[in-house]
Order: sequence, then structure tokens, then C-alpha cells
Amino acid sequence: MKSLIIPALLATAASLATAPAALAEISVKLGGGWDGKRVPAGQHCPLFGGKGATPPMQVSGLPQGTAWVYVEFNDRSYKPLSRDGGHGVIGYPVKGASANLHPVPGLAGKLPGQAKVIKPARGTGKYKSSGYLPPCSGGKGNAYFAVVKAISAKGQVLDRGQVELGRY
Repeated sequence: MKSLIIPALLATAASLATAPAALAEISVKLGGGWDGKRVPAGQHCPLFGGKGATPPMQVSGLPQGTAWVYVEFNDRSYKPLSRDGGHGVIGYPVKGASANLHPVPGLAGKLPGQAKVIKPARGTGKYKSSGYLPPCSGGKGNAYFAVVKAISAKGQVLDRGQVELGRY
């Protein structure tokens, strides 16, 4: 009996050791007056008199091997821009388990610091942008959010989190 139990325990331990780790969502905190409920005054697009920039974010819980943090900005209320960075994807190089992501200006293709446009916003016509498109619903109450992804040097998604930006 003893000889049957030990191999079974070893097989179980081996399978647990090789099982893929589950993603444990990273933590994201907004700064600069962004509270996740309402888009701050002036942080919307120029079409409606704003000079919007991305919110500053404090990201923690980044897994080992994270080289970049990608932030996908979306408008949940407007289906064409509601996923996969409809309002643009901005990338920030990072080192360590946490990072402070500085705001970058809306509509700009060339960004300050080492931030870069991974994918420009998908808006067209007067809503076209070379980078991040700030909230641009004209105050109709659209709900904006961001998906924050930890990316390896090889481009693999290591972890993800989500944060509500607010309504405009």
C-alpha cells in the first residue's frame, strides 16, 4: 500500500508544479482628478472644447518579466470604439513590479518621454486621431474605461487589469 501512495503523491505534485499560473489581475489607481465616475472637466476632446490627456495611472502587481504596460482606451457606450483600444493604445516601458504612467496628450502621434502609440484610435472623419482620442461623446454620458496589460519583451500578455475612467 505504501508503494502505491508515494508514486501517486509524486505524480500529483508534478502536475501541480507544471500547471500554468492563473492571471492575478494587476491593480490600477487613477490620479490627476480622475475618479472613475466622471471624466474631469477639460479632459475631453477638442471638438467639445477640451484638451484631454490620458489619466495618470499607478499600476502595481506587475508580474516578473513585464517589459511594457499597454493601456487600451475604450468607450463602452459606442460599439465601434468599445474594445481593443477603440480610443487608442498607449505603451509605456517599465521595470519592476509597479509603474507610474504619466499622462500623454490626446490626438498626438509623437508622445513625451518613452511612451509610444501602439495603435491609434479608430475614430474617423472629425474624430480621427494619431494616438489617444480623449472622451468625445459631447457630454452624452458615455462610459469610458481602460484595459491595462502587462506585456513581456516578446510581446506576450502576462497579466491584465481594468479601470473605469468615468462618464462624459
